[in-house]
Amino acid sequence: MRALQWHGTRRVAVADDVAVPRIEEPGDALVRVVRSAICGTDLHPYRGEIAQFTPGTVTGHEFTGVVEAVGPGVHGLKPGDRVVASDIIACGHCRNCRRSRHYQCERVGLFGYDTVVGTRAYPGGHAEYVRVPFADVVLLPIPDDVGDEQALFVGDVLATGYACAVGAEVRPGDTVAVVGCGPVGLLALEAAWTLGAARVLAVDPLESRRKLAAERGAHPVPDGPHVAQQVIDLTEGHGADAVLEAVGTDASLLTALHVVGPRGVVCAVGAHASEALPMPTRLAFAKEITLRFAVGDPISDRETLMNLVRGSRIDPTFIISHRMPLSQAAEGFRLFDSGAAGKVVLIP
Repeated sequence: MRALQWHGTRRVAVADDVAVPRIEEPGDALVRVVRSAICGTDLHPYRGEIAQFTPGTVTGHEFTGVVEAVGPGVHGLKPGDRVVASDIIACGHCRNCRRSRHYQCERVGLFGYDTVVGTRAYPGGHAEYVRVPFADVVLLPIPDDVGDEQALFVGDVLATGYACAVGAEVRPGDTVAVVGCGPVGLLALEAAWTLGAARVLAVDPLESRRKLAAERGAHPVPDGPHVAQQVIDLTEGHGADAVLEAVGTDASLLTALHVVGPRGVVCAVGAHASEALPMPTRLAFAKEITLRFAVGDPISDRETLMNLVRGSRIDPTFIISHRMPLSQAAEGFRLFDSGAAGKVVLIP
């Protein structure tokens, strides 16, 4: 089959001779991919930011498709079902799964991400076929009135944006600041509206992203050395009630802590990896800030999100900037990495 493989820093290539996966465990399903997407998380190995990532890894953890075959232990799915996959692989039965803490599953994994998450590597969705373990848990049937591209983002970035807004405790009437208006930040912005935000400030250094956020009803704020004062001025000196941080750098988190108001909540869903953040504890203490980190949980939230999509309260497809055949996936990575693309959807 055709699949995209990682071979080193900024070296990905489509191969035509990758073995088609097969059912290995009773709970497995084999899925024929219909749509997949390039996620900001995929850029970390692409840029060489993850040590010991295995060459030849088939990338991609956002995908929809059609069930081709199921193992004898799968009871909720059948061949022909249209499905969206959770990016998080979880067993559904361990102590943490029973508490809806799927990212903390004892057997957790992430499609296309080697062993960065969990101890077992699972080839990803930038391919024509994917083996899906724990299929009854990981896969969600797509309703007939929802398109493949609408459903695609329920499996990761929409769930992550939603978790960010919920984690920041957005309430009706709040002024919300979104720091980082890439795909996750834009969908966090949409989630904030659904939770009743009265005003959303969109902070990003890229004019193209600020423009797209403005089209979704947000007030654009250029990121830079004076961004905190800009937000303070725009909120009559109060700061934001809630801040949704969707970048994952020390600088973005510090921005979030400076623009949030007294007793405000900051939720960070950017993939943070720093061990040297100069935490402004005096500021955080004085303003009584709540700081929370979250990872989106598609398994817990996907039915809520699918209903929001079905009810036309959120149409996540507005984040798509490019649709490309899988054969051009390497170019899709290049465009996304350079900032020339927003969200790239790949079609096998």
